Formats: sequence, structure tokens, C-alpha cells
Amino acid sequence: LVKQIVELHGGSVELTSELGVGSCFTLMLPCVPDLSNPNLSIPSLNFPSERTVDNMQAVTSGLDSETANISTRQSPLLLLAEDNEANISTVSSYLQAKGYRILLAKNGQEAVDLASIHHSDLILMDIQMPIMDGLEATQKIRLDLNLVNIPIIALTALAMTGDRDRCLQAGATDYLTKPVKLRQLFTIINQLLTT
Repeated sequence: LVKQIVELHGGSVELTSELGVGSCFTLMLPCVPDLSNPNLSIPSLNFPSERTVDNMQAVTSGLDSETANISTRQSPLLLLAEDNEANISTVSSYLQAKGYRILLAKNGQEAVDLASIHHSDLILMDIQMPIMDGLEATQKIRLDLNLVNIPIIALTALAMTGDRDRCLQAGATDYLTKPVKLRQLFTIINQLLTT
């Protein structure tokens, strides 16, 4: 998993091991942020429940054209409704590197509240969350006439027959099962924001 995430960011993982001594893992990432830049915000792994993370530009020579197109205009704001810290860290870091701004909600009720206040460009909705689940949150968001056309991607570990239909009937635009393939997620987000 670590190797896949590092490679998605254009880096590599190396291993040196000596019997009876131990192993050493080295992660190499191509992007070192300019810490003197006052406009750059480095996200912390301890995310507060309500926070907009500033756009972090990836400075790599290997930016694909889709990422370059996003960074040349106002960065889209994505609402990520997710309660799992590991998923928050992985998804938000990847999408920030692709040029998106992230707004975080840790339960369905926060997602409904933040969606009505901030009018994000797209919502990533976990289905299994505390206080209010993602299905109910999606239905409530769809009741707001100002939010009816915002794309919602359901992200869930529910992969049984009928789960996709339940998400779409609740108002989701698309559906992805966990573990989410980040490149696939980026492609779907880009398609939904450009149509």
C-alpha cells in the first residue's frame, strides 16, 4: 500500500536488508515544498473537523496535462465527508497534489452543514459514518435546490448486490468501492467537473 501511494506521487521505495541486523526502508518523493512561500499550507495528519486546506501546488516535471489544466484556473473545492483518518490523509493528500482544495466533514451532519455553507464543486461521500450516514446526508443535500446539481461520489466498502443502486437512488452521481483507486477517483472527479 505504501509503495503504491508513493509511486502515485511519482516517488519510489527502496529496501536494504541484512540478515540478523534488520531492514531499512527509504521513501523518495520528487516534490519538496518551498517552506518560504507564505501561500503554501502543509496539511497536518491531525485534521480538525471543519477546515479548508489551501491549494498545494505540486512542483514536479511529470505533471500530466489534466493536473496542469486544473492548476491554471481557480482550484475546485471538494468536500470530503470521511471519518477514517487514514482515508482522510491518503485521499486529501493525493487530491491536493492534483491541485484541488479540500473541505473536510467527519460525519454526515457536518457534510450537510458544510455543503450548504460552502457550495463546493463536488462532494466525496463516505457511506458509513457516525451521527448521520452518507445515504441520509446525500438525500438531505439533494433536498436543497442550490445543491441539487453538485456531483456526489459515494465512497464505500459496501460492495454487495444492490449497494450501488441504493447510493444512486439516494442521489449520488457515481459510486466507488473501497479501497479507492486514487487514479480512478481523479479521473472520475475530472470528468464530472468538466461536463
